[in-house]
Amino acid sequence: MQTQIKPAVEINGQEKTAAKKNRGFIFVLAALVIGGGAFGSVKYIHGLHHEETDDAQIDADVSPVIARVSGYVKEVRVRDNQFVKKGDTLVMLDDRDLAIKVKQAENALHAAQANRGVAEAAAIAAQAGISSAEAQAGTIEAQIEAAKINLWRANQDFERYANLAKERSITQQEFEQATASKQMAERQLEILAKQKAAASSQTRLVTSQSGATAKQINVANAGISQRQTDLEGAKLNQSYSVITAPEDGVLSKIFVQPGQYVAAGQSLFSVVLNTTPWVVANFKETQLGKMKAGQKVTVRADAYPGQKLAGEITSFAPATGSKFSLLPPDNASGNFVKVV
Repeated sequence: MQTQIKPAVEINGQEKTAAKKNRGFIFVLAALVIGGGAFGSVKYIHGLHHEETDDAQIDADVSPVIARVSGYVKEVRVRDNQFVKKGDTLVMLDDRDLAIKVKQAENALHAAQANRGVAEAAAIAAQAGISSAEAQAGTIEAQIEAAKINLWRANQDFERYANLAKERSITQQEFEQATASKQMAERQLEILAKQKAAASSQTRLVTSQSGATAKQINVANAGISQRQTDLEGAKLNQSYSVITAPEDGVLSKIFVQPGQYVAAGQSLFSVVLNTTPWVVANFKETQLGKMKAGQKVTVRADAYPGQKLAGEITSFAPATGSKFSLLPPDNASGNFVKVV
């Protein structure tokens, strides 16, 4: 009897153990289904009011540092990924050629100033000549007035002596003296008239020379102004041999080494400016319907796991990135592209 009952007892125990395992599996499976359903429901409800994307990147202002003058690199004072402040010296170029140009501009300025000095001296001399000519003309004019009076007297004497000579009241010698006096007075007036004409011509000549000298001074002043501009330009170019940081930031991609020749306009490196960065995120067309500027957003970056950064939408790009590429796509008429 006992030998027949024992197998039945063992079978019943195994069935109970299997049943317990099945119930535990069912409970776990049910918990997973319920948890998954709850998680899915939460994600679904969240997705109804939120949009997400992994196609995004952090961006910032990048300022290229460009050489303004050509020359050989004398010294590089920075390295990659170094933080710099605005005005820090980054690169120094050999400025000996530029220094020579500054000296040449200074010499040209001194020569222009000397030319103005010569023109001013000529102007002073011309003014003195005008004053002398005017004084001489005034003297001659006074002499002419005196000569006219003498001629009038000589004419009066001549007429009187002529009448007396007809009456034989005077000698022939006295009449001849009166005639000679009259002729001398006429000759003197003629000489003074010619001197007056010559003095007038001299005055006009000196006056015209003075006008030409004034123009020479104006030309000299313009030359000085031009030479001063050239000197300022030469000094400015020499100052460009010291290349400084345009703003606070971090250097990146240094393309220059000591001894290297750089041309004006060549990019030497870039500075990632120490300004507020932003996120460029790419969404599908179907995600943009409820999005607008000013909405709050949450940003997660792989570089800072577990941290959430708060932000807001500032703007929407007017076109996709491919439109701004060097060779943008040209979709033929009748071809459509839809992103979903």
